[in-house]
Amino acid sequence: MKTAPIPHNEKERLAALHALLILDTPPEQRFDRITEFAAAEFDAPICLISLVDENRQWFKSRIGIDVCETPRSLSFCAYALHSTETLVVPDTHADERFADHPVVVDPPHLRFYAGAPLVLPSGLIAGTLCLADTQPRQLDELDLSILATLRDLAVNELLERGQK
Repeated sequence: MKTAPIPHNEKERLAALHALLILDTPPEQRFDRITEFAAAEFDAPICLISLVDENRQWFKSRIGIDVCETPRSLSFCAYALHSTETLVVPDTHADERFADHPVVVDPPHLRFYAGAPLVLPSGLIAGTLCLADTQPRQLDELDLSILATLRDLAVNELLERGQK
């Protein structure tokens, strides 16, 4: 299994993430509304607001999984930290980064992933709003636009929360 490379600005990215003061906070309805809407809109069994810390990905909001964090080494979202564009993996079996990944070859047998980076005003990426499915699938331009809008809502909530 391959692991995502560390972004060149990792020190600054982690500082910005920690400055949000959100890691390990309880669930909040304003974030859950975003993941609930995204899961319904895209008919996706898994939807997460995932924040990628130094050694883990932590889920501020989650639909379709029971755990609140996983090791960063298992994180699909860590691959999305390298670009402001949404990372779409239509079929994990056809992508060498993910074909032998534990959550692809073992339950829940993920076959699709889309991670819209949570880009902070500084340009640093805190994590993703992501969708996952057990079936391969595609996103068209409208889908990507909707996902980006929901991602922007999640970023606004992160920033608003940090100002209180």
